[in-house]
Amino acid sequence: MNDWQRKSPLDWETYVNKMVKVAALEKHEYKGWVLTIDPVSASIVLATFLENKKVSISVVLGHAVQEVEVLEEGDDEMKEQLSRIFAPEESKAYSLEELEKRKNDLKTWLETNHIPVTEQGESGRTLCVAGVLTVDPPYGPEECSSSNEIILSRVQGLIQGYLEKQQ
Repeated sequence: MNDWQRKSPLDWETYVNKMVKVAALEKHEYKGWVLTIDPVSASIVLATFLENKKVSISVVLGHAVQEVEVLEEGDDEMKEQLSRIFAPEESKAYSLEELEKRKNDLKTWLETNHIPVTEQGESGRTLCVAGVLTVDPPYGPEECSSSNEIILSRVQGLIQGYLEKQQ
């Protein structure tokens, strides 16, 4: 076990959202913004921003890490940019007011079509359809979740049709 692997998750957390240079085995060197560090393997996930708004993700395995040097602190704008790398496209586009409107419109449409629907969770942001399926923000077919695949498929189809009519 190397020194990097002996660190605690709290130590690793101090590297998140920072530009680092990682020295690894066999004289390999990696540079990038730290997205996260796996607490089990101590592997570092780095993001590098390329031209044309593309992002390159690389993982340096924990056992290979020899030294990590912080090159630059991330500002609020960089932290926001890093947090959006793996966010689904749809969730980026909606304000809280728009999400509330989408939820209410979908709920009304489901009730109009005699499909029982309730709101769940502390903030009531999740819709529960017939007690067996949930729909999370931004309330599209991809956000449906159910252990019953038949119901899941049918409700996803209904929501897809509803959203296509709305456009």
